[in-house]
Amino acid sequence: MNEKSKKFLYEYLDNASPTGFESSGQKIWLEYIKAFTDEYITDTYGSVAAIINPEAEYKVVIEAHADEISWFVNYISDEGYIYVVRNGGSDHQIAPSKRVNIATDKGIVKGVFGWPAIHVRDAKSEKAPGLDNIFIDVGCESKKEVEELGIQVGNVITFDDELMELNGKYLCGRALDNRIGGFMIAEVARKLAENNVKLPFGLYIVNAVQEEIGLRGAEMMAARIKPNVAIITDVCHDTHSPMYDKKKDGDQKAGKGPVLSFGPAVQNNLLKMIMETADNKKIPYQRAAASRSTGTDTDAFAYSGEGIASSLISLPIKYMHTTVETAHLEDVQNVIDLMYEFLVQLKEGHDFRYIK
Repeated sequence: MNEKSKKFLYEYLDNASPTGFESSGQKIWLEYIKAFTDEYITDTYGSVAAIINPEAEYKVVIEAHADEISWFVNYISDEGYIYVVRNGGSDHQIAPSKRVNIATDKGIVKGVFGWPAIHVRDAKSEKAPGLDNIFIDVGCESKKEVEELGIQVGNVITFDDELMELNGKYLCGRALDNRIGGFMIAEVARKLAENNVKLPFGLYIVNAVQEEIGLRGAEMMAARIKPNVAIITDVCHDTHSPMYDKKKDGDQKAGKGPVLSFGPAVQNNLLKMIMETADNKKIPYQRAAASRSTGTDTDAFAYSGEGIASSLISLPIKYMHTTVETAHLEDVQNVIDLMYEFLVQLKEGHDFRYIK
């Protein structure tokens, strides 16, 4: 990571890109990656693909999703308190005492998720935070005052937190899921350009929207591009942090390398090539099993049209869907290196079918 890429990382991760409202982040991402690619395409809902060798018939995708979990204003009480619904898998348990940004037509309005003081709660009967009782305070005393700030039902809300480093080893912040993926695929493009690699196929570096509510952006881009191969990167759980059950959640640890998933949506010949690449280049990796679906954009690409050879390279993180998602810097670099080395060794027209 050089100074320019680090600046991009912080600008991109600190920017809010909630599901359905990703365009500001997409512009930051596109501005950075344009220097390393030939052209780009966008779609109606905001997904972007930066392309190397756009005229090539054989098409390879590396992909991440751009959106982050968030909230919507759902109801404003007469007393001026704001109640919310989820936009994606937002965690109601972490909300109390968090600062928020509410996006309105007049600009950002600051607020906080309030919560009754410990002094007035009965430990035997107190309620846990839930969608029925968490609320936002924007310093108003009436619904009219809230509305005068420009706040309306349907405004999107994100937590107000910034990226930081822990102990010089980890990145920590909100929305690593999965804008860190957007950073990593952009860095693959930078590495290809700086090493003057001439790929024999078309490379589509896809930053898709709306993964958090059902892989929607990936579905659209898979149908549009119709690639031959797709490598997806997303995050998975570090199950060595407290309160995980390895028998149920698997055995993955931040700092031990990218996680390669096995499952029906993962094309085995493609996965084997990725593992062989990692072994040959001495890139560490871990293994995980996905029951039925991977729950990532891999599924959208794999089952698009007539089927696309797809595989998943995951970044293990701690504390997913919180404001302190935590990833090991070495894992970030190893994901970049593995995708890069895979692309360098891939031959044009490679046929991944099981039966020929």
